[in-house]
Amino acid sequence: MTVPDQVVLIGPPGAGKSTTGARVARALGLEILDTDAMVEQRAGKPVADIFVEDGEPAFRALELEATRSALGTPGVVALGGGAPMQPAIAELLADHKVVFLDVTIAHAAKRIGFDGSRPLLAVNPRAAWTKMMGERRPTYERLGTVRVDTGDRTPEEIVDDVRAGLTGLTGPTAPARAAVPS
Repeated sequence: MTVPDQVVLIGPPGAGKSTTGARVARALGLEILDTDAMVEQRAGKPVADIFVEDGEPAFRALELEATRSALGTPGVVALGGGAPMQPAIAELLADHKVVFLDVTIAHAAKRIGFDGSRPLLAVNPRAAWTKMMGERRPTYERLGTVRVDTGDRTPEEIVDDVRAGLTGLTGPTAPARAAVPS
């Protein structure tokens, strides 16, 4: 397998982007670039606090800046769940290997517990997640060159599937989407 110098992970909250990203980066010998962590470092506060104190538009501006920076550096880029919904970010992803980490609400709930650290899920988290995923799924599917189901799977299995999905990709983008079943 030719090791890509950059892989982008997208998906909803609870799909495992941060956990999988760190493991994929290690497996490929690359750096992990988590845009939410980059935003928090730049702002000096957690994402939830940015939403409450500065508003979602301020967060999205910081997220765009972090994404531009991350995409300019070799590594595994873990994007926040809403990042691909920004047209400017979606456009930036056009020439990248993008892995859509898919998950059901049942599996996402087990991983994140729908706590208060996720501002868009603060009120009625299950209904909010379901609505959010319904709105975001078409974008995730359109941008993803590889889809990996992360539900009820170990991080090692997910990393193996990400690597297997990337094996068939050539050039800056895949000629067709590759699906990796669970």
